[in-house]
Amino acid sequence: MFSTQTYDVAIVGGGMVGLATAIGLAMEELRVVVIDAGETEAVSGDARLRVSAINKASQRLLTHLGAWAYVDESRIGPYQKMAVWDKDGLGKIGFDAHSISEQTLGSIVENDNIAYGLATRVAELNEITHLENRRLDKIAFGEREAWLTLDNGDNLAAALVIGADGAHSWVREQCKIPMTFWDYGHHAIVASIRTELPHNDTARQVFLSEGPLAFLPLFEPDLCSIVWSVPPTKAQSLLDGDITEFERSLTAAFDGKLGMCKLASERQAFPLRMRYARHFARHRLVLVGDAAHTIHPLAGQGVNLGFLDAAATIETLVELKRKGKDIGDYANLRPLERWRKADALEMIAAMEGFKRLFDGSNPIKKAVRDIGLNLVDNFSPVKTLFMQQAMGNKSRLPTLCK
Repeated sequence: MFSTQTYDVAIVGGGMVGLATAIGLAMEELRVVVIDAGETEAVSGDARLRVSAINKASQRLLTHLGAWAYVDESRIGPYQKMAVWDKDGLGKIGFDAHSISEQTLGSIVENDNIAYGLATRVAELNEITHLENRRLDKIAFGEREAWLTLDNGDNLAAALVIGADGAHSWVREQCKIPMTFWDYGHHAIVASIRTELPHNDTARQVFLSEGPLAFLPLFEPDLCSIVWSVPPTKAQSLLDGDITEFERSLTAAFDGKLGMCKLASERQAFPLRMRYARHFARHRLVLVGDAAHTIHPLAGQGVNLGFLDAAATIETLVELKRKGKDIGDYANLRPLERWRKADALEMIAAMEGFKRLFDGSNPIKKAVRDIGLNLVDNFSPVKTLFMQQAMGNKSRLPTLCK
C-alpha cells in the first residue's frame, strides 16, 4: 500500500513566482509542497543573462515575505532614472525618482539572485516541503482534492494545485487549458555589456525602426544588461557575426550614449510571444506567472505581473481559509481569476499599444510618437502617473505589495 502525503497546496514550479507564493501561504500556516524541476544556488562571478526590472511593488512583496534580505545586495542594480527616446525622431522622455521624492524607481536584479533569496527563506519555514530535482508524472483532480504522482513514484494529495511552471507549463497542458497567443515576429537578444561611460544608475531604452533596445544598469558602474528586439533573420546574423561587428552595431544602434560597447558574456536570443491562458483557474487549480501569461519584454514588467499573481493568490487563499471555505472550489476562486485576468489583459494591451506605436518608420506615427513623448515629458501630472505605474503603484494592489 502506497502512502500519500497530504498538503493544503501543491505548487508545481520552483521559480521566483512559485517560491514567493509558497512563502506567503506558509507564513499563514498553510502546508505547502513545492515540486521543483531544478535546484537553486547562490550567484557569483559574471552577471547572469536573465535579469528583471523589479519595481517597488514587487520589492515590497519580497520584503514582506522575508526574502529580500537574502538577495545579494552587492549584485543589485538600483536605478534612479529612466531615459526613453526615438532613434530617428525628436521625441524623448526622462524620469527621475527624486522628482517624486523617491530614492529609486526600481532595481535590475538577476533572476537567479532573486530565486536564491526566495529559496533561502523557504528553507526557514517548516510548513514548506521543497522537493528539488523532481518532476510530476501524473496529475488528477477529484471532488475534494487533487492527486499528484512524482517521477520517483511518490504520491501527494492537495486541496489546491498551483501551476507556476513557466511559459511551457506541463500543468496547463495536462489540464488541456487552451491558449490565446501571437508571435511578435521578433527575437530578443540578451547579453551583458561593458560600456565606455558609466550608466549612472539610469535605465535607457531607444526605439529603433525594427524594435526597441534597452540598456539596464547592473551592479557595476560600467556593466549593463541589454534586451535588443529585432526580426529573426537580423537576430541570427547578430548572433553568428563577429564580436567586433556586433559591438559596433550595438554602439551605433544605441547612438553611442554610453560610448563604445564591449561584449562581456555570450549572446542569446529567444522568440517573443504573447501567451494568455483562457482559464487562470479551474476546480482545484490556479495558474500563476508565465504559466498564465507572457508579455512583450518592452518595459520589463513580466516578473512584476507574476509577483502580483503570487500576492493576490496568497491574499485570496488566506481569506478563504480564515472564513473556513474550500480553497480549491472553483466558485471560491472565480474572483481571483477575474482579478488576475483583468491585470494581465491591461498589461498586454498596454505593451501591444506601445509596440504598435513605436513599430516602423511611418512618418505619421513618428510625428505622433514625438509629440506624445515630448508632451508627457513636459506635463508633470501625466509624467508622475507614468512613474507611479512604472513603480507598480496602481489602484488595486494586493495587501502584500503595499
